[in-house]
Amino acid sequence: MTVPPDLELQIAAFFLVFARVGAVLMLLPVFGEDSVPGRVRLMIAFGLSFAFYGLVGAPARAALENGGVLAALLIAELMTGLAMGMIMRILFFAVSMAGSLISMQSGFSSAVVFDPAQAGSAPILSKFAAIAAALVCMGMQVHHLWLGTIVHSYSTFPVGGLPPAADFAQLAIQAVTRSMMLGVGLAAPLMVYGIVFNVALGLAARVAPAIQVFFIAQPLNLILGLAIAAATFGTMLTMFAQEMGAALQGAW
Repeated sequence: MTVPPDLELQIAAFFLVFARVGAVLMLLPVFGEDSVPGRVRLMIAFGLSFAFYGLVGAPARAALENGGVLAALLIAELMTGLAMGMIMRILFFAVSMAGSLISMQSGFSSAVVFDPAQAGSAPILSKFAAIAAALVCMGMQVHHLWLGTIVHSYSTFPVGGLPPAADFAQLAIQAVTRSMMLGVGLAAPLMVYGIVFNVALGLAARVAPAIQVFFIAQPLNLILGLAIAAATFGTMLTMFAQEMGAALQGAW
């Protein structure tokens, strides 16, 4: 077997690609969840880096051939990957926010489970919404956009240079704003229902103060809240996947 004369350069360039791809996958929805074993995530990152190397390996080799220091280039690629992954993670938090709002309006806010993605306890409907959203995104091929942004990022953020801090800060602010607006928009039907239900509950308590309104209204709130959530969940998740795709296509 003939060893390529530039084998050392090829290996160094591959690790530059691996640094950016692995950093993005650490924070990417679905692929970077804590429920996925670390070795599995490492193998996914390694396999994707190998697959992407033919597309994005040339800029990495050029950066090394131009006298770039490998350690400095690795740090720059890690920082770029982490920044990109954080933007995608912020956008995905919209569906978890919507699930939390739905839980609060339908009386399920006290039913919590541990959510590794949020590093703490989360309402069970929020966890369910996040899992369902991940499945819908995979079914609607949004994960192809997640991976496509990694490839296109090499033209926007060249190898060897850190992304502009001011531009990325502005992008992060826009992502947070968009995520919050999307989360509130997805939960809007349940928020309207919560306002109407609580106003009606207050009026009933004023009209008939002798009746224990809370014990009557709480089961009704659970039933109506679940019914409205079940009726709107499909549309909500489809809208989320479409907005996620649009946000990624317009990000970089």
